[in-house]
Amino acid sequence: MTLRRVLITAGASGIGRAMGDAFDAAGYEVWVTDVDAAALQALPAGWQGFAVNVTDEAAMQSVFAQVAEAGGLDVLCANAGIAGPTALIEDIELEDWRSCVSVNLEGAFLAAKYAAPLMKGAGSGSIVVTSSTAGQYGYPNRAPYAAAKWAVIGLTKTLAMELGPFGIRANAICPGAVEGPRMEGVLEREAAAKGMTRDEVYAGYASGTSMGSFIEAMDIGNMAVFLSSDAARLVSGQVIAVDGHTVNPDPKV
Repeated sequence: MTLRRVLITAGASGIGRAMGDAFDAAGYEVWVTDVDAAALQALPAGWQGFAVNVTDEAAMQSVFAQVAEAGGLDVLCANAGIAGPTALIEDIELEDWRSCVSVNLEGAFLAAKYAAPLMKGAGSGSIVVTSSTAGQYGYPNRAPYAAAKWAVIGLTKTLAMELGPFGIRANAICPGAVEGPRMEGVLEREAAAKGMTRDEVYAGYASGTSMGSFIEAMDIGNMAVFLSSDAARLVSGQVIAVDGHTVNPDPKV
């Protein structure tokens, strides 16, 4: 049996690391990129790690060339993203807007650009793009992030249409509020912007879901594995929220 291979961008920590763990448990060979070289040093034995900024096209092209040399690619998880600024639209600097959109959108574009030829050659493949519930609703004080996460959904649906005839599927996962350091930063910034405490903002996010809870990174990892499995062989072009069912994206506490 040929070993299946997955490449995960921003795979050394957070959601990306959870994806790697889930694919590893499912029997995949795991390759990851990340800008955090120190985090890459802590990857499990057998994983392949590359210190790469996903907006650097030459670096991304080099990684995919190595993937091709290793035998190709079965799954791409275009997961890299940054939170961007938390501010009213009139207070956002253009440089901060561009940085947020570049990592979240252009990073996914470049990964898909170089994954597609490898998958076309194999006649199969799965592309999983990490969007956000911010890609389904408007989020006050998060304009660059929401705009980018809406855009990657359009990218995903287009990939599904372009690549479907070659046996390649593309789907987007929309995480809700995920427990962890990145979300803690969002909570602190949003609390400052809204004149609230961190705990009040946390409670607001949780109460905005029908299940009253944040999610764990492994919930996203498990969904990525499912979407790339034979059990989801005809699931493509879909936007799937893993968020405890958001019923109010901007609850007031």
